[in-house]
Amino acid sequence: MPGIILTVSGQSDHKFSETLAEKLSALTCRILQKDIEQTAALIRYHPHEDWFIGGRALSVLGKNAFKLEVTITDETNTKAEKAVFHREAFALLSEIIGNLHPHSNIHIIDCRASAYGYGGKTQEHGFFQSALKI
Repeated sequence: MPGIILTVSGQSDHKFSETLAEKLSALTCRILQKDIEQTAALIRYHPHEDWFIGGRALSVLGKNAFKLEVTITDETNTKAEKAVFHREAFALLSEIIGNLHPHSNIHIIDCRASAYGYGGKTQEHGFFQSALKI
């Protein structure tokens, strides 16, 4: 059950958000082996003039940027899978957004199963329920 928060430089654009959410959710689920039906994506926008890298606004630098945070349950993905995700997510967002500053970043957040969940139940609860059926 990944939670995706993508912040993109620029002004809000619903159609662009739909494209970003669809393609990023599909990539996340394919590489990190998650269920698309349990994937939430939040797309945010932040003005170029208020986004700074190296003390200079993106509007001055003439660049776009993103910050991607993907929350997953700890110990459900390998280092290799996360490395592939970093590479492919950056390539995907570079293609879609364009003119990216190289310090656009990706953060995969590994949360303990007892601290992460949905529907009022932790991921740990779901794991134990599945284990009891074996």
